[in-house]
Order: sequence, then C-alpha cells, then structure tokens
Amino acid sequence: MLGAPEEKIITLGASVELLHTATLVHDDLIDGALLRRGMPTLNARWSPAATVLTGDFLFARAAKLAAETDYLPLMKLFADTLAIIVNGELTQMFSARGVIDRANYYDRIYAKTASLFEMSALAAAMVATENESIRAAMKTFGYEVGMAFQIVDDILDFTGSQSTVGKPIGSDLLNGLVTLPAIYYAEEHPEDEDIRSLPDGGWKDTDRVQRIVDNIRRNAAIEKAMDEARQAVRRALGALEEAPAVPEREALADLAKFIVDRKI
Repeated sequence: MLGAPEEKIITLGASVELLHTATLVHDDLIDGALLRRGMPTLNARWSPAATVLTGDFLFARAAKLAAETDYLPLMKLFADTLAIIVNGELTQMFSARGVIDRANYYDRIYAKTASLFEMSALAAAMVATENESIRAAMKTFGYEVGMAFQIVDDILDFTGSQSTVGKPIGSDLLNGLVTLPAIYYAEEHPEDEDIRSLPDGGWKDTDRVQRIVDNIRRNAAIEKAMDEARQAVRRALGALEEAPAVPEREALADLAKFIVDRKI
C-alpha cells in the first residue's frame, strides 16, 4: 500500500508472526491452557521447562528477523512492544484477577493484543515512508483494529462454541479475568451476588462462573460490547482514509470490517 520494499515487509511480517507465536506459547503455559485453536498446546505435551525454552527460542528468532530490517527505530519499537506485552502478562497475573474495572480492562487488552496490532501497522509504515501523518494514521489503525479484535474475542468467550473458539467457553472468567461483556453486566446488575463475589475469589467457583456466563449470554451486555468493537472499527476505517486509495487499502478495510462481522 505504501510502497515498502517487499523483502523488508516479508521479513517484518515473519518477525511479528514469530513474536506472536512466542507470546501464545508462554500465555498458554501461564494459563494452564490445554487447547489453542482446538489443538493441544505445547504445555499439554511437554514439560513446563521445555515449553518456556521453546517460547524463548521463538522470541530470539523474532528479534533476529526484526534486526534484519536494519532500521534501528523499528528494532526499538519491536523491543518496546515486547516489553508492553510481557508487562501486561505480569500485571494480569498479579493484579487483574477478579477486577471489575473498565480502565484496567482497556489497559489489559492493549498490552495483550492491541499493542501487537499497533506495532505491526506502524512498523510497516516505518519501512515504507517518512511521512509522519501516514505513520500516525497507521498506528491508529492498528490500535483500533487490535482493540476491536480483542473485544470480539472476549465476546466469543461467552457466545461461541468450544470447537469454534478453540478453548472452553467462559475460560476467561474461570481464570479470574473480567472482560467487557461481564463489566457491562456488572454495571447493570450490581446486586448480583455472583458478580459481587468475583473480587473476593468467586471466579474460583465453577458453579458461580457458569451462572454468570448463562446470565450474560441472555443479557444485552453482549450487544453493548459489540457496539464498542464496531465503534473502534469505524475509527480504524477513518484513520485508513489517510492512506492511498489502492487495492491494499481496501483489503485492510475489509479485514477491519471482518472483525465485527465474525459469528458471535
């Protein structure tokens, strides 16, 4: 779309994919997840030590590929994004369980997901153009698309099927993570004893969690969360208007729209 050298874009794309895969390897180990996209995770097959070392190896290979772009500002962006992702995981482990708070949620999904989308879009622009307006627009596009993607992913945790989502329904709540649909429900039903129990460890009670999931599935909270995702996609499409009107821009627009058109 912006005329970057094809070889650099491919190398950059591979580095992002490896970075993402590395974070998933560690994420699954931390969460004790045995399924990822419907398939057994590494930690379901290997020891924790072997799983950690595999994730470390993927991080190292990702950094090596990023360095092959031979552009120091991009390497700094890559390192900063990795730090954001890891810090987000640490924060989630120690201070996010059972927390019903919008600011906490938005910070968490930025660190977990949107930061990687943001880096992907900005990095591609950085190796393509010196135009700061275009770079800023692509950064905004990546951020908004990433936020929308994670919100929809969190909705699917309540509305999807295990075979489609690739993990047990309600798994976020079972891990003590209160996502946007649950926040909307909590705001509308502050008297719900199950919701009120979450900050005190109620998420450890599978019966409570199942009742919360059932209530949310029947509630308008799902649609309200989807509206937020749609708003983020609209902002992403607005940022994309800064880019040249070429087929690649349309492909990015279609990608953004697909995020909120997925079956929920």
